[in-house]
Amino acid sequence: MKLLDPTNETKPTLRPRNARPASLDGLTIGLLDISKSRGNLFLDELEAQFAGRGLTVKRYAKPTYAHPASVPLQQQIATECDLVVEALAD
Repeated sequence: MKLLDPTNETKPTLRPRNARPASLDGLTIGLLDISKSRGNLFLDELEAQFAGRGLTVKRYAKPTYAHPASVPLQQQIATECDLVVEALAD
C-alpha cells in the first residue's frame, strides 16, 4: 500500500504507520471536524455508531480547513484520545 502525504510537501517525510488496535473497547476516539461542508454530518453518524457500541467519543473542530490544526489542538487531541478520525468532505 502506498500512502500519499496530503500536505503537498516537495519531499514528504516518511512515517511508519501505527499499528491498528486489536479492539476499540476501552479506547477514547477523537472525531476531528476540519470545517468543510457536511463533514460534521459524517462525524455525527460516526459518533452515533461508536456511542451505540458503548465507546467513548470526543469531538474537536478546526476553525477552518485552510490551515493545519493548531499545535494546542493537536496536543489536546493527542493527550485525550487513543485514536482519531478526521472528517474530509468535498
